[in-house]
Amino acid sequence: MLKMFPKKIDEDFVNLLLKENEGLKLEYKQQISSQEKIAKTLSAMSNTAGGMILIGISDQRKIIGIDPEEERYMIAAANENFCIPKVSLEVFTIKIKPQSAFEEEKYVLLVLVHPSEGPKIFVKQRDGSEKAFTRVGNQSKLL
Repeated sequence: MLKMFPKKIDEDFVNLLLKENEGLKLEYKQQISSQEKIAKTLSAMSNTAGGMILIGISDQRKIIGIDPEEERYMIAAANENFCIPKVSLEVFTIKIKPQSAFEEEKYVLLVLVHPSEGPKIFVKQRDGSEKAFTRVGNQSKLL
Protein backbone atom coordinates (compact mmCIF):
# COMPACT_ATOMS: atom_id res chain seq x y z
CA MET A 1 0.00 0.00 0.00
CA LEU A 2 1.23 3.47 -0.72
CA LYS A 3 3.09 4.92 2.22
CA MET A 4 2.08 8.54 1.77
CA PHE A 5 -1.08 10.14 0.48
CA PRO A 6 -0.22 12.40 -2.48
CA LYS A 7 -0.81 16.13 -2.62
CA LYS A 8 -2.59 15.67 -5.94
CA ILE A 9 -5.39 13.13 -6.43
CA ASP A 10 -5.31 12.53 -10.18
CA GLU A 11 -5.13 9.91 -12.94
CA ASP A 12 -1.48 9.18 -12.12
CA PHE A 13 -2.43 8.37 -8.51
CA VAL A 14 -5.24 6.07 -9.72
CA ASN A 15 -2.74 4.25 -11.96
CA LEU A 16 -0.40 3.80 -8.97
CA LEU A 17 -3.26 2.38 -6.90
CA LEU A 18 -4.21 -0.04 -9.69
CA LYS A 19 -0.80 -1.72 -9.27
CA GLU A 20 -1.79 -2.62 -5.69
CA ASN A 21 -3.89 -5.61 -4.68
CA GLU A 22 -7.05 -5.17 -2.67
CA GLY A 23 -6.32 -5.50 1.01
CA LEU A 24 -6.71 -4.02 4.45
CA LYS A 25 -6.69 -0.42 3.18
CA LEU A 26 -7.75 -0.72 -0.48
CA GLU A 27 -10.98 -1.87 -2.12
CA TYR A 28 -12.04 -1.74 -5.80
CA LYS A 29 -15.70 -1.45 -6.82
CA GLN A 30 -17.26 -1.36 -10.28
CA GLN A 31 -20.12 0.66 -8.83
CA ILE A 32 -22.19 0.95 -5.66
CA SER A 33 -25.23 -1.27 -6.05
CA SER A 34 -26.32 -1.32 -2.40
CA GLN A 35 -26.13 1.34 0.30
CA GLU A 36 -26.16 -1.40 2.95
CA LYS A 37 -23.19 -3.24 1.44
CA ILE A 38 -21.04 -0.14 1.03
CA ALA A 39 -21.95 0.96 4.59
CA LYS A 40 -20.45 -2.36 5.78
CA THR A 41 -17.20 -1.57 3.92
CA LEU A 42 -17.16 2.00 5.30
CA SER A 43 -17.66 0.66 8.85
CA ALA A 44 -14.96 -2.01 8.43
CA MET A 45 -12.35 0.38 7.05
CA SER A 46 -13.10 3.08 9.61
CA ASN A 47 -13.00 0.58 12.51
CA THR A 48 -9.66 -0.84 11.34
CA ALA A 49 -7.10 1.61 9.98
CA GLY A 50 -8.96 3.67 7.40
CA GLY A 51 -8.42 3.16 3.71
CA MET A 52 -9.46 3.91 0.15
CA ILE A 53 -12.31 2.67 -2.01
CA LEU A 54 -11.81 3.19 -5.74
CA ILE A 55 -15.13 3.13 -7.61
CA GLY A 56 -15.31 2.60 -11.37
CA ILE A 57 -12.77 -0.24 -11.46
CA SER A 58 -13.46 -3.80 -12.67
CA ASP A 59 -12.40 -6.94 -10.79
CA GLN A 60 -9.51 -7.16 -13.29
CA ARG A 61 -8.38 -3.68 -12.14
CA LYS A 62 -9.45 -1.99 -15.39
CA ILE A 63 -10.92 1.51 -15.41
CA ILE A 64 -14.52 1.19 -16.54
CA GLY A 65 -15.75 4.56 -15.29
CA ILE A 66 -18.93 5.59 -13.49
CA ASP A 67 -21.42 8.44 -13.19
CA PRO A 68 -19.65 10.35 -10.40
CA GLU A 69 -22.77 12.11 -9.14
CA GLU A 70 -24.70 8.84 -8.78
CA GLU A 71 -21.84 7.16 -6.90
CA ARG A 72 -21.31 10.23 -4.65
CA TYR A 73 -25.02 10.07 -3.79
CA MET A 74 -24.82 6.35 -2.93
CA ILE A 75 -21.80 6.87 -0.63
CA ALA A 76 -23.39 9.85 1.12
CA ALA A 77 -26.75 8.08 1.48
CA ALA A 78 -25.11 4.91 2.83
CA ASN A 79 -23.21 6.95 5.42
CA GLU A 80 -26.34 8.94 6.34
CA ASN A 81 -28.83 6.06 6.40
CA PHE A 82 -26.80 3.13 7.75
CA CYS A 83 -23.65 4.24 9.64
CA ILE A 84 -23.86 5.06 13.37
CA PRO A 85 -22.08 7.35 14.03
CA LYS A 86 -21.24 8.60 10.54
CA VAL A 87 -17.92 7.69 9.00
CA SER A 88 -15.43 10.52 8.45
CA LEU A 89 -14.61 10.42 4.74
CA GLU A 90 -13.60 12.48 1.73
CA VAL A 91 -14.70 11.82 -1.85
CA PHE A 92 -12.63 12.79 -4.90
CA THR A 93 -13.81 12.69 -8.53
CA ILE A 94 -10.99 11.88 -10.94
CA LYS A 95 -11.21 12.37 -14.71
CA ILE A 96 -9.46 9.70 -16.77
CA LYS A 97 -8.28 10.81 -20.21
CA PRO A 98 -9.35 8.72 -23.23
CA GLN A 99 -6.78 6.15 -24.36
CA SER A 100 -7.76 6.56 -28.02
CA ALA A 101 -9.80 8.83 -30.30
CA PHE A 102 -12.63 6.28 -30.10
CA GLU A 103 -13.02 6.49 -26.32
CA GLU A 104 -14.71 9.10 -24.18
CA GLU A 105 -13.28 10.42 -20.94
CA LYS A 106 -14.20 8.36 -17.90
CA TYR A 107 -14.60 9.19 -14.24
CA VAL A 108 -13.69 7.24 -11.13
CA LEU A 109 -14.35 8.08 -7.50
CA LEU A 110 -11.81 7.77 -4.72
CA VAL A 111 -13.36 7.52 -1.26
CA LEU A 112 -10.84 8.22 1.48
CA VAL A 113 -12.14 6.61 4.69
CA HIS A 114 -10.59 8.04 7.85
CA PRO A 115 -10.03 5.72 10.82
CA SER A 116 -12.54 6.21 13.64
CA GLU A 117 -10.95 8.10 16.51
CA GLY A 118 -13.86 7.53 18.85
CA PRO A 119 -16.57 4.92 19.09
CA LYS A 120 -16.82 1.99 16.72
CA ILE A 121 -18.90 2.59 13.60
CA PHE A 122 -22.00 0.39 13.49
CA VAL A 123 -24.24 -0.42 10.53
CA LYS A 124 -28.04 -0.51 10.91
CA GLN A 125 -29.40 -3.90 9.84
CA ARG A 126 -32.80 -4.65 8.29
CA ASP A 127 -33.98 -6.21 11.57
CA GLY A 128 -33.19 -3.00 13.46
CA SER A 129 -30.04 -4.33 15.11
CA GLU A 130 -26.65 -2.65 14.73
CA LYS A 131 -23.44 -4.48 13.82
CA ALA A 132 -19.84 -3.29 13.61
CA PHE A 133 -17.37 -4.58 11.04
CA THR A 134 -13.60 -4.79 10.73
CA ARG A 135 -11.23 -5.35 7.82
CA VAL A 136 -9.48 -8.73 7.65
CA GLY A 137 -7.24 -8.83 4.57
CA ASN A 138 -9.45 -7.68 1.70
CA GLN A 139 -12.75 -8.54 3.38
CA SER A 140 -15.18 -6.89 5.80
CA LYS A 141 -15.90 -9.19 8.73
CA LEU A 142 -18.26 -8.91 11.70
CA LEU A 143 -16.44 -7.36 14.65
